[in-house]
Amino acid sequence: MLRLASCAAAAGPLLAVSPGLAEPLPAHPALHWEPAGENKVRCLLCPRRCVVADRERGTCGVRENRGGKYVTLVHSRVAALNVDPIEKKPLFHYRPGTKAFSMATAGCNIECRFCQNWELSQFRPEQVRSKELTPGHVVREAKRAGASSIAFTYSEPVIFYEYMRDICTAAADTDLGRVMISNGYIEERPLLELLPHLDAVKIDFKAFSQGFYKDVCSADLKPVLDTLVRIRDKGVWLEMVMLVIPTLNDSPRQLEAMSRWIVQKLGPEVPIHFTRFHPMYKIKNLPPTPVATLENARRIARQQGIAHAYTGNLPGHAGENTYCASCAGVLIERDGYEIKSNNITDGRCPSCRHPITGVWGARRSLRGKP
Repeated sequence: MLRLASCAAAAGPLLAVSPGLAEPLPAHPALHWEPAGENKVRCLLCPRRCVVADRERGTCGVRENRGGKYVTLVHSRVAALNVDPIEKKPLFHYRPGTKAFSMATAGCNIECRFCQNWELSQFRPEQVRSKELTPGHVVREAKRAGASSIAFTYSEPVIFYEYMRDICTAAADTDLGRVMISNGYIEERPLLELLPHLDAVKIDFKAFSQGFYKDVCSADLKPVLDTLVRIRDKGVWLEMVMLVIPTLNDSPRQLEAMSRWIVQKLGPEVPIHFTRFHPMYKIKNLPPTPVATLENARRIARQQGIAHAYTGNLPGHAGENTYCASCAGVLIERDGYEIKSNNITDGRCPSCRHPITGVWGARRSLRGKP
């Protein structure tokens, strides 16, 4: 059966799968690279800008130099697939209460020591079981499953960039939304070429700290900050999530600085989710995040002017609900991934008529954008 990512819903897989293929894997032409001399290529997709020798791969493990031509090994090779509530992404201001046809391939371009899907993200494509699924097939399966959107999630969609773009193109004439759940580690040109194909992006923001990005994720902070600004500038719906890890990225001073940056650079209406850490992958020596720590992070964000700050991985907690930034009335009541009530009317609070930013109906129906 098709391997599910650890965060996938328990409903079960949709498709059968054959065992992983032996090398050489089927190849598809890659985008965003250039020759680098001596039969090498330089990848221009993410900030790593890997220089890759013939028959070698980039850090992501899914893009390979074959005779001076760069190719992707995961186009149409799905390694995780499920239908999830959109709230599980988490996206709270994008088509609440709908289902997302969620999919991924193997691979990632960073290594978070706390990754919950490390058996997918940190493995090469020949090390996981996969299913051939063309872009057109993805669209047909999503519609058959009754999903309202296709979500590129679980691992890192940037590394299956060509596949994601082709799926978006195949879905262009449908009412399916296109949603990317990403670490935001992508160069400017490929991002700007991709954004017109997307309806929403959620960025997994690791910490407002270069040290954390370098030491815990083998990456850099600035490219992610740049990505956030570019997404917001292009008007694509944006939400952020931050996994709060005790002692590593939960400093009140750091949370204050991050919240101020969000308000100044992205605007106060961009939602942020503070989610609970559980010991995982290479960080097993720390306890789950105390509830009080998440509550404090949410309080700091709101004090700094963020209109919609949430606590996550705490089913039934009041911090999961959406409140009006003007009158504080409950707009959307949640219990885990379940919507208990949704009182937003025409993109506004029903009590005071304050506009609530988000995508509440059809694709690209952005309501109350400041």
